[in-house]
Order: sequence, then C-alpha cells, then structure tokens
Amino acid sequence: MAAAKKVYVVGVGLTKFEKPGKHDGDYPDWAKIAITKALKDAGISYNDVEQACASYCYGDTTCGQRAIYEIGMTGIPIYNVNNACASGSTGLMLGRQLIEGGHADCVLAVGFEKMERGSLNSKYVDRTNPMEKHFMAMADTGNEIAASPITVQMFANAGQEHMQKYGTKPEHFAKIAYKNHKHSVNNPNSQFQTEYSMEQIQKSTMIHNPLTKLQCCPTSDGAGAAVIVSEEFVHRRGLEGQAVEIVAQTMATDMPSTFEEHSSMKIVGYDMTKKAATECFRKAGLRPTDVQVVELHDCFSTNEVISYEALGLCEEGKAGEMIDRGDNTYGGKYVINPSGGLISKGHPLGATGLAQCAELNWQLRGLAGKRQVPGAKIALQHNIGLGGAVVVTIYRLGFPDHAARQHQIQAVPVSSSVPGDFKSKVYFDKIEEDIKKNGQEYVKKVKGVFCFKVKKGDKEGVWIVDAKNGTGSVKYDPNGKGDVTITSSDEDLSKLFSGQIQPQQAFFQGKIKVSGNMGLAMKLRDINPNSKL
Repeated sequence: MAAAKKVYVVGVGLTKFEKPGKHDGDYPDWAKIAITKALKDAGISYNDVEQACASYCYGDTTCGQRAIYEIGMTGIPIYNVNNACASGSTGLMLGRQLIEGGHADCVLAVGFEKMERGSLNSKYVDRTNPMEKHFMAMADTGNEIAASPITVQMFANAGQEHMQKYGTKPEHFAKIAYKNHKHSVNNPNSQFQTEYSMEQIQKSTMIHNPLTKLQCCPTSDGAGAAVIVSEEFVHRRGLEGQAVEIVAQTMATDMPSTFEEHSSMKIVGYDMTKKAATECFRKAGLRPTDVQVVELHDCFSTNEVISYEALGLCEEGKAGEMIDRGDNTYGGKYVINPSGGLISKGHPLGATGLAQCAELNWQLRGLAGKRQVPGAKIALQHNIGLGGAVVVTIYRLGFPDHAARQHQIQAVPVSSSVPGDFKSKVYFDKIEEDIKKNGQEYVKKVKGVFCFKVKKGDKEGVWIVDAKNGTGSVKYDPNGKGDVTITSSDEDLSKLFSGQIQPQQAFFQGKIKVSGNMGLAMKLRDINPNSKL
C-alpha cells in the first residue's frame, strides 16, 4: 500500500463571533468573509479549489452550496457536513482524507452557523431524538432531571462526578472560566472580550450546580474556513513558509461504556476523547508532553477539566492540581484555549472546529499577536459533539527551515540571542536559576510580571521576569511586556542587582525609571538575585 500523502493547512479565515442576531447579514455573508480571508491568506483563488466541505448544524440540506456560491460556482463537489458540535473539525477531516487519498490537491473546509438565542433545543419532535440513549443513561446514573437545559445538566453532572471521585472543588471549574475569559481579552474575534474576577464568575447566575452562567459557552453566529492542500501543491505554489502540517487526526464515537457504566463523565464523551487522543498521539509518534498549545472543547468549564485527563495532559484525577499549578496558561506547561475557548470566544456549532484550527495555525506561524504562545511548535485540537463524535488533531509547522517566520513573536531563552555584552545578563541568569529552584515561592510572594528594558549604548535588551504565572520564568524577549516596566542603563541595573545601590536610591537619583504597577515595583528586592525570599 502506498504511503498516505502529507496534508497541510496553508490558509485560514474567521469572522468575529457574535451573539445571535447581532451580526449584519446571514450565514452566506459570514461564510464569504471567512472563505475570502482563507483564500487570501493562502494566496490562491477559488478556481484552485477542487472540492469543498461545508459544516453546519442548523439549516436545510444544501446550505453549503448556498454559502460557497457567494465565492464562485465552478461545479466542484460540495459536501454538507452535520456532526453536532464536532461538525467543523469533521469537515476538516473529510478534506484531509480527500487529499491524503489522492482525490484532490486543494480542498476548502468552511463552517458556519446561524443560531437562535437561548439554550439549544431539539428541532424535530416527531421522530427519535438522537440523544435519547444519552438522556436515558443520565437518568440511570441517579441524577434527577431538573428544569435547567439538558446539556448543562449533563456536563454539570460530569463535574459533580469528578468532584466525588477526585476531590475537585467548584473553584477549579471557576478557575477555567477565569482563565478563558482572561485569554479572550486579546482576541478580536471573540464574542466576549471581558475579564471577570473569580468572585464575578462564582456569583453569576447558577445554571446547574456547579456551573454558573459565566462557565457556560454562549450560542453564537459566525464562520470559519481553512484551505487544505497536498505537499505537491505547497511546493508548486511556494507556500512552505506558512504550511502547517496536519500530523495526525482521529475521530471516535461512543462506545458501550458511554451507556453501560453509569458514569456522567463517560456520557459526555470521556472515553471517546481518550480513545481518539491515544490513537492520534500514536499515529503522530508524539506524547502529550510534546505539546505547547491546545484548543480544547470547553463548552462548559467542567468539560475542560475532565478533558485534560482524557487527552493525557495530566494523570487521571490530577486536573485540579494541574489547574492550581497554572499549567494550563501562559508560563505553565501548556497554554490551553489562548483564543478564549468556547466559553468566551463563542460557539457557532459548525464553525467551532475551523476556529480552533485557525487559532492553532496562527500560533504555529507566530501570528497570534498578544495571544502568542512563546515557542509553540506542536499544537493539539479537541472538538467534541454529543451524540456523539470527537475529533482530535495534532499540528506542527510543515517546513520550519523554509519559513521566514515573519511577524513571529517568540520569547527566546535568556541564555541565548542577547545582543551585545550586557553586564546585567549574569544577574538575570541567577534570577532564572533561583526561580527554577523556588518558583512557587516567588509567584506566591511577588504575584507580578517585571519587564526590564536595559540600555547599553545604542542597544536595548528586554528581559521578562514572570513571578505571576505557573512556577515563574525568565525570558529574553524584545517584544515582551509586564505589569511593571523598569528602564535602566546596563551599568546602573548591574549596580542595583549587586547591591551597590538600593532601589529607592536608584529611583530618586533617576537611575531607574518605573512605569505601570508602582506597588509591584516596590517588590523589586524580592527578585534581586542577591536577596533571599
């Protein structure tokens, strides 16, 4: 059997996700925007597209054609895809299979949704509900059926089971929502771009214990698109610099355990996620620890928690500890849902999988702006739909040696690529050593990010000392920012760190300038390599 062809994403496009009814136009208009952006990103025209997959849940039979016809009518095959909340990534997978099997060199995947306000409801009452077996299984767990939306109940029950089995607290689920809302502040395509406090999240309207309103994804309108091509197409068009390889991709559906083991976690897809992830990593020849950035299906905060374990990002029962360590955000082991996730970015069902794909492509290409995950090389996507289906995808930059990586914002370790002969570098090396040994204590005491702008002649070095996230870190990053910025000459900063001058003395003598959080600046001595915590 001939080896399967390699498959690459070379262009992505996305609309802003909005509350139903807020967008101008209709689903064909939004699809046109997303497709146009993806084609422009790829540097190709619609005439280059040989087949297309259109994903959506709410609409009549050929909405895909109606949407894509806004771009052109070239007579190509267009497949309409409906696979619950996993529709977008299912369309992406079908496109990949078309190329992998040699049936096309260039495929367009587009997903869109025009939704109604409020919680999801069944549209057809005169036929068997596809979720019937899941509802019955939920009743068999002994959980009472309440008046709240049924999907919220299912995922809330999964969270309750996790608490009972592993001692997880409601605060852990609230921390997920806090993180994702905080991430979304830097995402212009996000439906919500507001940072909420833990108190606001915990005290928002209780929908079904332990899920409050701010821990639940909203209904949304919007569209996303991706251009998927063969390796031959990449080389023919000179797209090596932006080609992101789909290293492995796996779909799984429900198994007997979903319905027979009286587990709320398994009813909402724990086992099928675990099966898909295990197979995907096996195909890729990688491990979860190889991943830096993840877009994960956080339809509810409880699902993000149980998915950490199902995907192998931590051991079973250890998700709470992972959250407490900050290993799910910037400065930690992984950055999970840098886009804001479904909770904050929004969840137009057919578009969600393509939005996840777009975010991870931007991250790997270094185009995520303020959301950029430093050093992102391997990306993981998880898109699940009850009923059931889950798609897990692993990406990496296809041709890193060819990529100019323009516009990339990537933090460089403090030990390399520092311009000039900075005296203060040795002190940042010492701070880095101290943080590696006592990072949690630094974070507990300091709770802030310092940006040091160090001048030496006509050169400037920028170091970021993060004593706020995870277990802390030190990076040399010319594009970095902090809660407080300390500007000084290399000579004066070295004297400060060596104890020859004191912080207050240096400030009043004009040897250091401070902008940002002045209170944090007063903690400068706490990160001094010659001081004890």
